[in-house]
Amino acid sequence: MTTSPPFDIVLFGGTGDLVMRKLLPALYQAHKAGLLHPLGRILALGRKDADRAAYLAQMEAQARPHVQADFDAAVWATFAERILYCKLDAEQPADFDALAQALAGNGGRITVCYLATAPVLFTGICAQLARVGLNHPGVRVVLEKPLGRDLASSNAINAEVGRHFAEDQLYRIDHYLGKESVQNLMAIRFGNTLFEPLWRREWVDNVQITIAEDLGVEGRGEFYDKTGALRDMVQSHLLQLLCMVAMEPPATLEANAIRDEKLKVLNALKPFSESDVAANSVRGQYRAGAIGGQPVVGYLDEARIAPGSRTETFTAIKAEIANWRWAGVPFFLRTGKRMPERLAEVVISFRKVPLALFPGPSMERASNRLVIQLQPDESIQLYFLAKEAGDGMRLQPTYLNLDFDATSQHRRADAYERLLLDVIRGNLGLFMRRDELEAAWHWVEPILAGWNNSTLPPKPYTAGTWGPAASSALLSRDGVAWHEEL
Repeated sequence: MTTSPPFDIVLFGGTGDLVMRKLLPALYQAHKAGLLHPLGRILALGRKDADRAAYLAQMEAQARPHVQADFDAAVWATFAERILYCKLDAEQPADFDALAQALAGNGGRITVCYLATAPVLFTGICAQLARVGLNHPGVRVVLEKPLGRDLASSNAINAEVGRHFAEDQLYRIDHYLGKESVQNLMAIRFGNTLFEPLWRREWVDNVQITIAEDLGVEGRGEFYDKTGALRDMVQSHLLQLLCMVAMEPPATLEANAIRDEKLKVLNALKPFSESDVAANSVRGQYRAGAIGGQPVVGYLDEARIAPGSRTETFTAIKAEIANWRWAGVPFFLRTGKRMPERLAEVVISFRKVPLALFPGPSMERASNRLVIQLQPDESIQLYFLAKEAGDGMRLQPTYLNLDFDATSQHRRADAYERLLLDVIRGNLGLFMRRDELEAAWHWVEPILAGWNNSTLPPKPYTAGTWGPAASSALLSRDGVAWHEEL
């Protein structure tokens, strides 16, 4: 167990949903595990003219219900002692002067400024932090996605933020990279000889990466209608997971060694032409249906959605990596809202045996698959065929299961907990570098342009299903099916 150095965490947007649902519960878990320095403080910032007692009451009502199992009221009380509240309006320079006063004389602690705000505020906040001297080397800034709407706006934000903070002070966060199973993906690949010889085009038939949500826009209609699934999920989460699957072994586990290899993958992604967009991408939009037996409205009937909106709530994409390891292997990326279940997984399908010695339908559709599940539970399964009990030589599908809850004797940290601790400790390995972000936008932009230029609306799909039929057709052209269809 390693305790963090002394710190001040400054939560911009401290009364918002992200802070209450994710950040404060994650910090509580780190506090409970003894991973936070005893002198560490948490300063929540908000526009409300409230005092500390009022903020702690809000935290009790809104953050405490999101704490994981094994809640301890006494530990929660000691955690609350770390919390301070300061009024700050990001558009009022005088409020930053007051913040600098509150942080003055903090004894050389690390200062983490977590910008859990709308991205439109990032540049102004960073400029004001620099104006009051809060951009010295001991300050680290966490930037939440989405960082821009396209390459130009992303570059503009990064350039302006980069005027005030060095690259090694900026932590562009993607919480999927903090998940235990993603960390285990690196361990399995680079810590063992079993899979690495097979992790290439000669043995891998296809790779599927899915992030499915059963929720709709959940009160975020105005934001989501200007964003869509491609910007919200593909440009960040899905491409980061693709990099973790496809990257070469880094020379070391040092942050830039890892990020250099991820950048090589992004730069090797085959660019989309206009015809590629039509042939190798699917965009969909959910209609009314049912989730968990309960009726739900269609996207166009959600609150604060523009009439006739063509914003996609689903996308499936066939990607290719033009390098020697992966040339010719399709990578299928899929994400959507109002799908049957909440699910995030990576499926590595290996090639079929060259000769079917054993009769039966299992041999016709079976392949060895490594399934890395990220949510709702974190596990890794290896699928293969084994003899069915009884007379004869019929085979049946089965799998080996690595269930982290069942096998680990140690507490597993939540993704945000791990990443927050990494920021405090100065570990940049699980955060996006500026050139990674640029490369991701370079690849996504032609798809955005192709959809914008198309006269065709998104393909409809019923809420509670796995998306439009065109999604299955996208794979069937390669003789492949989505994992749940096998």
